[in-house]
Amino acid sequence: MLSKISLAAKKYKVLKYLVLSWCALFAHQSVAKVVIAIVGKTKNDSFYQQAFKGCLHFSNEHPEIECKYDGPKDFQDIRSQSMVINRLVDQKIDGLIVATTDSQHLVTRSLMALKSKNIPVITFDSDLLEKHQQYRLAYVGSNNFDFGVALGEQVKKLTNKANNTLCMQSGHHTTPNLNKRIAGVRYALSDQATAHLSGKNGWREHSRCPLFSLGKREESLKQLMHLLKMDNPPIFLAVAGFAQFNPHYVNALAPFKQRIADKDIIIVSADTEEIQLNVLSRGLSSANIGQNPFEMGRLSTKLMHDYILYNKKPAQSHYYTDFHYCTQSNASKCTVNH
Repeated sequence: MLSKISLAAKKYKVLKYLVLSWCALFAHQSVAKVVIAIVGKTKNDSFYQQAFKGCLHFSNEHPEIECKYDGPKDFQDIRSQSMVINRLVDQKIDGLIVATTDSQHLVTRSLMALKSKNIPVITFDSDLLEKHQQYRLAYVGSNNFDFGVALGEQVKKLTNKANNTLCMQSGHHTTPNLNKRIAGVRYALSDQATAHLSGKNGWREHSRCPLFSLGKREESLKQLMHLLKMDNPPIFLAVAGFAQFNPHYVNALAPFKQRIADKDIIIVSADTEEIQLNVLSRGLSSANIGQNPFEMGRLSTKLMHDYILYNKKPAQSHYYTDFHYCTQSNASKCTVNH
């Protein structure tokens, strides 16, 4: 009798152990996260931080998603971007959402390896070149050629002169989205998308432009100030925020406020981050055209979530987000920064 009781007790203990082990395994699996990394061209840029907030917004509704954020710390450095991505891969990520600085470098130094590891990639803000797009699932962001056209059309509204000289400021000379914006500006002003503006339709580019700042805030402001101190400053058009992200921009531009009001100096910039709208509301910029980085991050995360968890590929190769127009009169209400 005792042996039967002892045998039953042993069976109970074994069964209990199996049940508890199964529960522990299930509990571990239920809290396992799908880790998605957001990597911008630079880490300390509020534009890319808004994209990360878009990822976090999606993850609040889908707790199985964990968002990580990283990027080159201070400026658009192609090597640092790949190093950051490779480090994230070593830390175990399930998907990458990245804004391309240099397509060739990014593919050869990072994305080829991700593809071999079956880690999916979505680009945002800045896509890979067409020849490299096999290394990503989809692109989410502005139609950058159209965005450049919009910037060019905005510039035309601000001048009544028959002949105008323009200087564009960009970041890295290989960055796909910025080069498309430059092409869009040229097309809007003179129906040509590649060559420097040479006088057609009354528009030409300054001989020293475009300027390439690598997104360095100090260098960007220095380049702008050099132009403004000329006897006849060219119209200044930044195809991304650059100088306006410099905390010294307001003090540096204050002496030129009246000339900006008189349209003797014209400054147009892409993007409408909070620091830029402050500049615009103070009359230290002529106009800004903004994008939607929060939605870029949110939608990219949704597409990645659906692919990783449900093997649902994006239905489109390109998902274009909207952009908006900000002037001194509507700077307080033209957009929402997250």
